Amino acid sequence: MNRLLSKTEYVIREAMARFKNPATLWSTGKDSTTLLYIFKLMYGKVPIPVIHIDTGFKFKEIYEFRDRIAKEWDLNLIIAKNPEAKALPSEDRFKCCTERKTRALQKCIAEHGFDAIFVSIRWDEHGIRGKERYFSPRTRDFRWIMDNQPVEVWDLYQTEFPDCDHVRVHPLLHWSELDIWKFIKEHNIPVNPLYFSKNGKRYRSLGCMPCTVPVDSLAKNVDEIIEEIKVSKVAERDGRAQDKEQAYMMERLRALGYM
Repeated sequence: MNRLLSKTEYVIREAMARFKNPATLWSTGKDSTTLLYIFKLMYGKVPIPVIHIDTGFKFKEIYEFRDRIAKEWDLNLIIAKNPEAKALPSEDRFKCCTERKTRALQKCIAEHGFDAIFVSIRWDEHGIRGKERYFSPRTRDFRWIMDNQPVEVWDLYQTEFPDCDHVRVHPLLHWSELDIWKFIKEHNIPVNPLYFSKNGKRYRSLGCMPCTVPVDSLAKNVDEIIEEIKVSKVAERDGRAQDKEQAYMMERLRALGYM
């Protein structure tokens, strides 16, 4: 666990030294809340703005957890929305995600002039995310060029990208789902209640209500979740529509700037 944390802290320090106006994304999920906690470990508080993208379709538990932790941790919270979004999940999930998430983030970055965005994705979450780098530039038109990623070897990272809109920084890439839950247990990090079993179901990955379904589970606390993950054959994001409906949907979304 110390090795995982040390590498994450190294990536964070590199980014904080390089970029003038960074921010971090926070979904209220386990990974992004863990990243906020690591910032607190390193700096005593989260030293940069925290962006929560509000699609208008989040679970009430997400809003409640967001507001409670933002107050308790004294976060500089920015709630990003795209008021021009018209697409609905029931009509076109790809277009809905693009308008309500990607465009909302794009507008937020432009408004505040952020040059780097910390994101808590992990390599083991999804095949497309497994192609990411710790420092990942986005073009002037907000795109991710998957076939032109910076080379990263021996903890040497390229951080100069002169012709880009901003850089995504991914300090948790090398963690696994199980690593995250073990770290949460060790540090007693607050957890969104949607992760815990209710009536034999729980959410393993958090998204919008129309696009996220719970999985069968009896795990009602962090210890039980850890034991469940050790033997589970169910993929972490099996309950996320973006991952299941179309073979290349996640790749298309990420190419356009999706998280």
